[in-house]
Amino acid sequence: MDLTAPCPLAGVLAQRMRDEQEHLTMRWLERISQRVDLHPNRIFPTEELLDHVPILILGIATYVENPGQPVSADTPVIAKAMELGALRHSQGFDEYELLKEYEIFGGILYSFLATAVAEIDQPCTRSELILCAHRLYHAISVIQQATTTQFLALMKERLREREDRLRAFNRTLTHELRNRIGATMGAGQLLQIPEIAEAERERLVGVIVRNMENMRVALDNLLELTRLSSDSRQQRHVLLPRAAAEVVRQLRELARSRQATVRVQPDLPEVEVNAAAVELCLMNYLSNALKYADEEKGERWVQISGRIQPATHDAPSYVVIEVTDNGLGVPVQHRDKLFQRFFRAGADSVTGVEGTGLGLSIVREAVEALGGRAWAEFPEDRSVFAFSLPARRATDPMPNDGSGGR
Repeated sequence: MDLTAPCPLAGVLAQRMRDEQEHLTMRWLERISQRVDLHPNRIFPTEELLDHVPILILGIATYVENPGQPVSADTPVIAKAMELGALRHSQGFDEYELLKEYEIFGGILYSFLATAVAEIDQPCTRSELILCAHRLYHAISVIQQATTTQFLALMKERLREREDRLRAFNRTLTHELRNRIGATMGAGQLLQIPEIAEAERERLVGVIVRNMENMRVALDNLLELTRLSSDSRQQRHVLLPRAAAEVVRQLRELARSRQATVRVQPDLPEVEVNAAAVELCLMNYLSNALKYADEEKGERWVQISGRIQPATHDAPSYVVIEVTDNGLGVPVQHRDKLFQRFFRAGADSVTGVEGTGLGLSIVREAVEALGGRAWAEFPEDRSVFAFSLPARRATDPMPNDGSGGR
């Protein structure tokens, strides 16, 4: 089929598309939003797309009218299509959702074509009608390819970076576990000496218990990370207050031993969160706050709070979760290293606190993998460890997978 053949219907149809570009854009956004029920753990279109879609529609209209001017790689239309791919990547879309988005986009334009043809008072043959439809299909395909290519390029780059980090993480974790196992075996062998003093025996038992506990925590963290890397549609989601309550319950004995009070903001946002990610991050933040409670203070406390950071033109909505404490704090010279692997800020100044130095780096890896970030702030006499994750819509349904809570 000669796509460049003259077609009297094409010009009229293209002008209709230009006139209706805003209406078509809103239909497209509404249809995408309706797909939330299929993938409630993703962030769907924001107002940012209003800058992209009308330009894509204008580019398609131009090609339908004049296929002699192809949608080439150096046109503003392709540039916007590539920006859309980058935007979708930053929002955490997967390949299926991207393809589904263009499927919906194409369906809206074909529906518009069918309606417009019935209303246009312009004689045309069946072959001319098929020609217009073919031009429309070709233009959508070219734009979709540009979006998908950019999306996959960024995805490939992210996967390469994650693989590099994973290899480094595996090396350092293996080294740490080997040291812990060595210390445990050494203490166990010494305990086999019959004439060992009771005080020394108790000390060696303490070495074994501490090292085993630290290895258990490290393995628990790894288990949570495997949950994060599984199919996103099978991940468990719970309301934020429920996730916070579960972490507080698990650390109840540690809080009692440190004589610290754990407070949970009573009006935590009722927003759904990834259970594995949030419980992992809160577990690390809260346990650190309790371990480094200031024994010289009569009242020791840790507070979990949260808020919704509204969407802007440049970013989607985020849920921000903070763990604040009045503990020992972090020396200024160590603050920029907090989220590095195996770095322990209090290792040279606080005694009696064991740890692998992996917790905060795992928090950072987990939230970044889900499109968020982790950070720390130090207002006067307080430490605030925070992380953010893309917020699920308030209208998203709870997944009915029967998993419930723990």
